Amino acid sequence: MSELTRYLIVCPLIFLGGYVDAIAGGGGLISLPAYLIAGLPAHSAIGTNKVSSAMGTTLTTYKFWKQGFIRWKLALVCAVCALAGSTGGANLALLVSDRVFKIILLFILPLTAFYVFRSKALDTAGGDPLSPGKTYAAAAGCALVIGVYDGFYGPGTGTFLLLLLTGLAHMDLNSAAGITKVINLSTNVAALVTYLINGKVYLTLGLIAGVFGIAGNWLGARSFTKNGSKIVKPIIGVVLAVFFVRILWEMFTGA
Repeated sequence: MSELTRYLIVCPLIFLGGYVDAIAGGGGLISLPAYLIAGLPAHSAIGTNKVSSAMGTTLTTYKFWKQGFIRWKLALVCAVCALAGSTGGANLALLVSDRVFKIILLFILPLTAFYVFRSKALDTAGGDPLSPGKTYAAAAGCALVIGVYDGFYGPGTGTFLLLLLTGLAHMDLNSAAGITKVINLSTNVAALVTYLINGKVYLTLGLIAGVFGIAGNWLGARSFTKNGSKIVKPIIGVVLAVFFVRILWEMFTGA
């Protein structure tokens, strides 16, 4: 596949992923398959996806900080745990061969998509507040576990974190969302560094795609509707179908 063709595949899909993520979440279910559909090896696809993901997450983290949603003492504790978990997850992923990893993806992706699509909107606080010690322990544990997942794979991380921080740590939605952005940024950076060190990142492609992702996110935020999930689910479904066909074709033909 030529470089031009690769950019023509990746950039529009990353734009679409950003658009979807702003409206209903789940943009990672499009952005990672975009790189795989474009023919990148599995490890390089994940590593390059971390470039564009980190760009968007940096901006949203800044936005949440400006809005006062980030509790920084708790966020820093979670960031340390997330960095450790993501580094471990990324190194674990690198131990798996490209073919085996694609087989794993064929199982993980539909499970992740099903969970994300079935999750309900988080409209209320997560319950009675826990003691400070229990809140820190629960949030740090979530950061470590989801950090491993994000370093190894990634899509759905933000949704998982919101559900866990509100459900287990009993945080209110705004605080949970702020901590989620810090954790997600930490896991993206840690995994990106690991993949960069191991030469698994198409840096130029990731940076240019990241600009498209930011543009898609901006447009999605401006066109947000309450029925956004109904609009984007068919889009995600089409991308996942193409992704499955691509992976199966490679596995059976050796292309």
